[in-house]
Amino acid sequence: MGNSVLQKLIATGPAMKTVSLPRGRQRLHTMPTSTGYEIRTDASYDWDGRRRGQTPFTVLQHTLGGAGNLRYENRTYRLKPGETLLLLVPHNHRYWLEDGGRWEFFWISMNGEEALRIHRGILAMAGPVLKLKPETVEHLADCSLRLISGGGETPGRASAIAYEAAMVLYDDVFGSHPVLGQEYRAMQHVISHIAQNLDKPLPVEELARVSGLSRSHFSRVFAATEGVPPAEFVLRKRLQRATKLLTKAGNLSVKEVSSMSGFEEPNYFAKVFRRHFGASPTEFRTTGMYASISAAPGGENGG
Repeated sequence: MGNSVLQKLIATGPAMKTVSLPRGRQRLHTMPTSTGYEIRTDASYDWDGRRRGQTPFTVLQHTLGGAGNLRYENRTYRLKPGETLLLLVPHNHRYWLEDGGRWEFFWISMNGEEALRIHRGILAMAGPVLKLKPETVEHLADCSLRLISGGGETPGRASAIAYEAAMVLYDDVFGSHPVLGQEYRAMQHVISHIAQNLDKPLPVEELARVSGLSRSHFSRVFAATEGVPPAEFVLRKRLQRATKLLTKAGNLSVKEVSSMSGFEEPNYFAKVFRRHFGASPTEFRTTGMYASISAAPGGENGG
């Protein structure tokens, strides 16, 4: 495709599209939130990743001309043409344009459990500044242009475009780094194992064995890609299952819900549940606290 789509995006001139669609009954794992092409020339362009709310989302921004600045944790980068920044919000970072500067770029922001998972893995393995292949940049520009042009007019179509962008980025980063790709795929295998065995004990040693890595290396990689240690991830998934069973399976006793969610002791289950939700499992079920499901630890984000 050459640079045809990228040039077409630039030719449209500065544009921004906020993707705001009604949520369906099913939460989608990847959804775009905004996209656009901009040329900034003033120092008012300044974003602090700790001051953009608490709803998680990601920013994928490719520099076309000029340059911008990124402070990521304790390191400072200069974003030059051909470089792409990838960031999660909320997070300790800041990107900005200095006085007298010029920064030309296009971006795609998205949220959803799968987008966050993929982007966390890329950040853990490759860092916040990426050097992507020209064909990847072209493909991302195509996704942005389609969203700007109204191609994401329904939740399903918008999600498909965002997922396409996430996958082309995945292929570029992990496809060219076999070791990184193997470790990321190992984490996905572990996550699938957790989902299929939530009613059973899941010690870290077993999860490390499933991954094929040493316990210490597994714990480091898992925490980097998922944002929490393995034991915390398992606990969140257990509580997520428990909330679903409590609200959708009224024929089950609290003791049965506890067992099916992987808690050996009902008393411990009740204690942990109250700590996270501010109510006992029985209170949660009988008072109709269904809205809390979407806030359950490890719950899905997105449209």
